Amino acid sequence: MAEFVRLNPDALKELRQIDPRLISYNVEMTEVTGGTFWKAYTDAQVDGTEPFPVIKDWSNMGNLQQWYDPIDTKNPRLIKMAKELGTAWVRVSGTWANKTYYDFDNKYGGKVPEGFQNVLSKEQWLSLLDFVRAIDGKLLVSIANCPGIHAADEPMPFEQADLLFRTSKEYGVPIAAAEFTNEPNLIALSGLPQGYTAADHARDHDLFGAWLRENYPECLFVGPCTVGDIDMFGFGNDGAGGGMAAGFQMVTTEELLGEYKSKMDVFSYHYYNGVSERGAAMGGHWPYEAILTEPYLGIAAHCARQYVPKRDKYVPGGQMWVTESGDAGCGGNTWASTYADVPRTLNELGEFATVTDGIIFHNTLASSDYGYLKHGTFEPRPNYFAVLLWKRLMGSTVYDSGEAIREGAYVYAHSRADGKDGVAYLVINNSAEPTTVELSGEAQVYALTGKTGLRSRVMQLNGKDLVLGEDDALPCLCGETVSGTVEVAPGGCTFILV
Repeated sequence: MAEFVRLNPDALKELRQIDPRLISYNVEMTEVTGGTFWKAYTDAQVDGTEPFPVIKDWSNMGNLQQWYDPIDTKNPRLIKMAKELGTAWVRVSGTWANKTYYDFDNKYGGKVPEGFQNVLSKEQWLSLLDFVRAIDGKLLVSIANCPGIHAADEPMPFEQADLLFRTSKEYGVPIAAAEFTNEPNLIALSGLPQGYTAADHARDHDLFGAWLRENYPECLFVGPCTVGDIDMFGFGNDGAGGGMAAGFQMVTTEELLGEYKSKMDVFSYHYYNGVSERGAAMGGHWPYEAILTEPYLGIAAHCARQYVPKRDKYVPGGQMWVTESGDAGCGGNTWASTYADVPRTLNELGEFATVTDGIIFHNTLASSDYGYLKHGTFEPRPNYFAVLLWKRLMGSTVYDSGEAIREGAYVYAHSRADGKDGVAYLVINNSAEPTTVELSGEAQVYALTGKTGLRSRVMQLNGKDLVLGEDDALPCLCGETVSGTVEVAPGGCTFILV
């Protein structure tokens, strides 16, 4: 049934102020060093005309991943696209980071030392720091914690960590925030020392926090960087299942933090809206037909609300950071690079901001099928233009929209990002019928749709293609002046400034 929404900006009640760096992103360590990452889908798989084969044998990751050379963090298009998004946190981490040796004196000449998986050169790291400086960003990292660093029963040493921190600070781009280890609650899957336990992590997490306080007190201590230790995928229907498949060793936040002697500044976790076709065998995969359903779109807020009590316990009054997020774990679904993921992405921002203040680090900026930019060419995908519009239109004051979330009417209200009086609304229509919005007066309308439908690789704004022009010029992100009513198309996302 078609929905009707009446905008009443005078009746809005303020919920909170949110961080202007809400939209942030990951540049995976494997992108910096070069390494294996998720295989790209074929064009036919992206278009939905060729099914992705079910992968049951996870013993051979060659079925799922491939080698990629380091990305060029000095690429002019990459820097320009990132700068357009404004100041942001840049997170350099991932499972690859847990097993990286910092060979800044070229001791190993690019060869991987025993107990590690890969090598980071000083040149690669300084190039990454140049990128962070160029976009006026802030840097978040996690450090290596693997057999090459120490044995499970040995307290964590910090010589390698200090090299990374000291080099960054001396170069003028200090590490502004740090997580101890990426996804430590997965234990063996995260590449931690053989036999490493939750108690070992609690010991070393406290040691790392104390080391930070003593040596780099200006750096935020963030953690515990867990994934899946809650009912992450939601509601056990629509083919998603309720969580990770059996056989994955996983421990809780409480076990990982133990006595919690070194207090954190920020609480962090990871969440995805499910697992991609690549990893469907582990459970938690949502079919394409479910991506506009209320259970699927509700996962962001569902996860945030479960983590709020943990945040309040460990970092009372602090921010909550989602330091990895995207449409699906294992590199994104076949439709992640198309318009079909835009409603989820924008809804994630809207719902998260109604629950708490914090940062969402999209995984990734420019790698795999869920990157804002296409790997290698750095061409912007629909999600890039969607979050760019959010950044330009939606301000830092969050209001209760006064509209209950329901099929056809996901409505979010913020102050205007341009600082002018008025309100910026976002209306997402997840139904098969148009949604009618009654305006309170004259408004600027920015209607987003897929050019050829949901699965389109090109998104349109008010019927015009959003693609780069000559010399990488951005298309006009212009609104249309409307009064009376606005129709939000089925599957459409519309920003409205009043």
